[in-house]
Amino acid sequence: MLSPQQLFARLEQLGIAQRSIEHPAVFTVEEAKALRGDLPGHHVKNLFLRNKKEEMWLVVALEDRAIDLRRLGEVLGAGRLSFGSAERLKRHLGVEPGSVTPLALINDEARTVRLALDRGLGDGGPVNVHPLVNTMTTAMAAQDLLRFFAATGHEPRWLDFPL
Repeated sequence: MLSPQQLFARLEQLGIAQRSIEHPAVFTVEEAKALRGDLPGHHVKNLFLRNKKEEMWLVVALEDRAIDLRRLGEVLGAGRLSFGSAERLKRHLGVEPGSVTPLALINDEARTVRLALDRGLGDGGPVNVHPLVNTMTTAMAAQDLLRFFAATGHEPRWLDFPL
């Protein structure tokens, strides 16, 4: 699994500009809001989910979106969804709880995790995410994040929230 520095090197190889800041560890949207000050752009929450068939999903939504897991499972055609365990998270995305991020898809070389994105992320402005650890925030253009997904072989499914 990659370190943040290895991730940054890979982003540079892809020609993806990013800006990162360090901060104390954050585990919730509320903690992130309290620490970030006036950091511009979209701020997200990331849900690592699974269903009974052992299909894994990474859902990336604007931080203030309410998400009904039952409805989300219906929309995705995934059935009943629940949160993936810390062990599954580490095995599939290589990160710890609190550090879930779309950038962790770089560690999913087998492409077993499906990606669902909030359509609101595409309306301009940078997207702020963790770079594999929850002690940093990385900002990048939305179109660069999409190029990153393409480079990792993860085609996003766009969702309109609320579902």
